Parts: sequence; C-alpha cells; structure tokens
Amino acid sequence: MAQHVCITGCTKGLGHALAQWFSNEKWIVSGLGRNAESIKALQREATGENGFFGVTDVTDDSAVSAFAADLTARLGVPDLLVNNAGIINANAPLWEIPPEEFGTVVDVNIKGVFNVLRHFAPRMIERGSGVMINLSSGWGRSTSPEVAPYCATKWAIEGLSQAMAQELPASIAVAAMNPGIINTEMLQSCFSEDAANFEDATQWAKRAGPFLAKLDASVNGKPLTAP
Repeated sequence: MAQHVCITGCTKGLGHALAQWFSNEKWIVSGLGRNAESIKALQREATGENGFFGVTDVTDDSAVSAFAADLTARLGVPDLLVNNAGIINANAPLWEIPPEEFGTVVDVNIKGVFNVLRHFAPRMIERGSGVMINLSSGWGRSTSPEVAPYCATKWAIEGLSQAMAQELPASIAVAAMNPGIINTEMLQSCFSEDAANFEDATQWAKRAGPFLAKLDASVNGKPLTAP
C-alpha cells in the first residue's frame, strides 16, 4: 500500500517541490495552502484518488480541523506530515517592524504549526504510527540581523518540537528539520540577487525527498538537517 504524505504550504517553494517529488515517487500526496489556483492545479495533477488538496489557512484552527477531518475520511491518516507553511518579515531592525507584521509571522510560523499538529497528532497516536516534521531553519539554531521575528519563530519551533517529542508514545515521532539554504521567494526577500547562488526548490527536493521518505520513529526529538 502506498504511503501518504501531507504537506502544508504546498502551493509554492519547498512545499510545492516536495509535493511533486513525492507524487513522482507514487506516494499518496495531500496538502493545504492559501492559493486557490495552485490548489486546483495540484488537484488536477493528482493521479486518481492519490491526492487531496484544500484551500486552507494554517492560522485558522477551525479550517485546519475541517481539512484534517475531510482528509482522514478520504485518504486516511498521513504517514508523514511536513509542516512547511511559513513566512518571513521584510528585512528591518526589530524596533522598526510593525506590530501587525510581527504578529503575522508568529501566527503563521508558530500558531499555524500548532494548529496542524493538534489536529493530526491525535490521529497518528490513535493509529499507532506517524512522523511529523516541522520545518525550522538555520536561523532556528543561529541568528542574523533584520530577521529577528523569523529567527524567534524558528527557535520556537525547535523548542516546541523537542518538548512535544517527550510527550509522544514510542511509535510516533516529531522533529524540527533545518532545510538548508534554498533559492525561494523567501530567500530572495532576504538575500536579493545573491539568492541565485543557491539551488532551487526542485533541486533541493531531489535530496530532501528521499531523506524525508525514510524517516521513522527513531528521529523523535532530534534536530534534523536536510542533506
């Protein structure tokens, strides 16, 4: 039976590249994102019943709850959950960042991950298996100027993942993963033209996909880094 991966933020960047890689590897692929046109395109590309994608904002807990219930009814509980959805602040010193922007980064990068975990973890626990990967960052283990809100949220993901790992049964895993430096819109917002010096998301997925596909409960609580 094919394995099932669910990816948040699957409409662009790393999430979209991973969805394509897993689909090419004949996994059942599901995902959620905010871009309706991209979600429709992913659903059209899905082979038969081997895919389910929903227009869902991870900051909306009730919407995440509905998506998780619908997905489970259609395709079952995912074997692998990749919490990829995330945003970054516009480069600026911390004291110049508008409160609304700071709050949005926190809402997506921390609360969004929490919302997804709280609706999928119980289902994995009930089934007795599952791996949950929360994408962190090099800036979740180090820091850089002008991205303090983003750093704060990714450091939070590291701590959240390690604490949650202590609460899970032995057959379930949660871990934070640093994906590395990849040329995405997010990196371009920080590095400008220098982002082109790094590989793109499709190239990255060819390395990260096989790594993620092989993860099991033994990675629980470990600080992972994509190859």
